[in-house]
Amino acid sequence: MNTFLLFVCIAMTAVALWRLPAVRYGDPLRRTLWGCSAGFAVALWSRFPPVRHGIDSLGITDLSGLVKDLSAMAAALALLSYAVTSYGVSQDAPPRHIEICRRVARISRRATVVVIPLMLILFGIVIDRSVPSRDFTADHAGQWGACLFATCYYLYLGSSGATCAYQWGHVSRRAESAVLRISLALGAAACWLFAAYSVIRVTFMWGAMVIPASPGRTHLVVSLSDLLNMLGALLFMCGASLPTTGVAVERWKIRRTLWRLHPLSRDLAHQFPGLWFQPPASRLREAVRHAPAVDVRLDRTIQAIGDAVEQLRHHVVPELWPVVAQSTADHPDHEAAAEAYWIAAALRSAGEGRRSQRPAPALPSKPYSDSIGEGRWLVRVQDVYARVTPASVDEMLDRAGRPPMAAREHEVPEGPVPVRTS
Repeated sequence: MNTFLLFVCIAMTAVALWRLPAVRYGDPLRRTLWGCSAGFAVALWSRFPPVRHGIDSLGITDLSGLVKDLSAMAAALALLSYAVTSYGVSQDAPPRHIEICRRVARISRRATVVVIPLMLILFGIVIDRSVPSRDFTADHAGQWGACLFATCYYLYLGSSGATCAYQWGHVSRRAESAVLRISLALGAAACWLFAAYSVIRVTFMWGAMVIPASPGRTHLVVSLSDLLNMLGALLFMCGASLPTTGVAVERWKIRRTLWRLHPLSRDLAHQFPGLWFQPPASRLREAVRHAPAVDVRLDRTIQAIGDAVEQLRHHVVPELWPVVAQSTADHPDHEAAAEAYWIAAALRSAGEGRRSQRPAPALPSKPYSDSIGEGRWLVRVQDVYARVTPASVDEMLDRAGRPPMAAREHEVPEGPVPVRTS
């Protein structure tokens, strides 16, 4: 059980750290989700034996239990706020499930003014803490002060869990995407487990005042409720992380596309530096760059590559494309290969200072739906471009013909200057 608890603690802490930048954002939805993850992480770590012993060694008996309960209450309030914020606060006539969530969140926030001081008074004065407890519920079951203390805590956790479970379960069936549907379903299941955990614990403590609990029943209740709590934390973590994981995967794909497009982008930028908003740096530096955002950088890179290819039309003869298409007809990816060889040949011609009097036709258009699709196409072109040899480029240029050398600006001609006559 301790191994499973450690795994859940580490996973929840990773989620909280992942969402830590949300603290500086102005979006309350992100802040509340981070607060919920951070509160649950602190509560879970307070239960882990080495951490629990370390907190209790500060000189206050059962301080770890107080830290666990208060941090979990903060997480429960953040959970309610997140559920309310998720569906907006400006609707005049919201659906019933949203109105119930708002009402519970409003009552819970106002009640903290009374509940938190009451819990501190009960913990410091009423509850018998002469002997350190291994499990607060098991060791203090049947004591009215501890039962009242636990009721305050479990009422917050159980009510927030049941409210959010009802709301998320209600809307999960009508979610727009499969990812969001699964995420809401996992969140609803986690909240139902939190509610069940609260009901089992508080019922056991109050029931022990009437019928003293046997060691066997105590062990069963404690083990079952702990398992429900950790499973709930695990499901909540998975549900909250699923949409973020999808975004992270998409960003990784974009970064990988930029990494693979770097050689082609670098060669085109070297020939036409004025087309690039920001000249490409080394491949490693581009990989670790965080500004601007990766999707913006991909859009700019694709736009600059397209503009550079358009400029290359003026540096080759129109006959180059038929020659390239014929030469790459047997290539497994002949369309991408033709474009790659055409770009390589046009770059060689532009680098030699040649310029055609008649620009070549534009390359065949492709039905791109977005920048991701266009990036995938350019990656296919780059894969062939990386294997193009100078000898094959010279052969194609010789077969198609080379444009004449462009006249250099401000060049002083040798010999006498010819006189134009009418």
